[in-house]
Amino acid sequence: MSRRTPVLIAAAVLLPLALTACSTSESTDAKPEAAAKGEGFPYTVKNCGVTTTYKAPPKRVVTMNQHVTEIMLELGLKKSLVGTAYLDDQVLPKYAKDYAAVPVLAKEYPSYEQVLAANPDFVYGGYGSAFTAGDGRGREAFKKAGIETRLNTESCTKGDQPMDTLYEEIREVGRTFGISDRAEAWIKQAKADNAATAEKLADLKPVSVFVYDSGDKTAFTAGGEGIGNELIERAGGTNVFSDLDKPFGDASWENVVDRKPEVIVIYDYGATTVEQKKKRLLTDPALADVPAIKNKRFAVMPLSDAVLGVRVPAAVDKLAAQLHPEAVKAATTP
Repeated sequence: MSRRTPVLIAAAVLLPLALTACSTSESTDAKPEAAAKGEGFPYTVKNCGVTTTYKAPPKRVVTMNQHVTEIMLELGLKKSLVGTAYLDDQVLPKYAKDYAAVPVLAKEYPSYEQVLAANPDFVYGGYGSAFTAGDGRGREAFKKAGIETRLNTESCTKGDQPMDTLYEEIREVGRTFGISDRAEAWIKQAKADNAATAEKLADLKPVSVFVYDSGDKTAFTAGGEGIGNELIERAGGTNVFSDLDKPFGDASWENVVDRKPEVIVIYDYGATTVEQKKKRLLTDPALADVPAIKNKRFAVMPLSDAVLGVRVPAAVDKLAAQLHPEAVKAATTP
């Protein structure tokens, strides 16, 4: 989880299944007419404390984390990508062909020199760790090299409306690349998808949820800030660690026991499999009386579903189907 740790310290914020009805926008490479004419520029935006004025859309982009790569691909910007890095899991099947055409600069984070070798004019990071100054990749260093940057705003936004933060992330990226029409179309569809899920869950009693990301001596879990918490709430759950004032953080196992979660949501990514995580939880005698353990009630989400990116509306619906399977099935049966 090292790529997310700097976000917690420095910023204190935060299933390869087909994406269902998350978006109507198609991956098109047609050059935006407005951008070609220079309409909407110069455009000035403040992002995570950095103010940038764009005189024209960036042309050569390096993305540093999977969820921002998927934002670019969803908005039809594959031809702008000259490099990418750091997958948490697998890109969605709908993006696989486009993703395969983008050079992978490094399995994890590329060095500053590797980024420069791609000759970008824009670097887009998903987690605060993408721009770790101590590794030579600080936003200031890129700025001195004439390269603009953007950090996904979950890494620097505090508050209790992260779905609105997602909409604004998509809107600002659309404006930056001169494709506001595509961004607004995505936002419109996302709002409709979220409303449809809410209708399925109307009047249902929420179930209590503990997110198990990783950890042994302590549990690394989803806190009350960030899209992960809102995703649980919109899916008909209550996060037992919503009082943790950050997107991710450590909780004691004693607190997990005390809060009696009815369902455990496992984040699926990395070298440790879901089955290995389940085994760790099911064989821990200290957790034996936790309702979710006694009833073996687990839900599974790819990590890429639970961060601020274009998967979120579909992820809400998929999680709702795991937390309230009978209700969701009944609502979708003709």
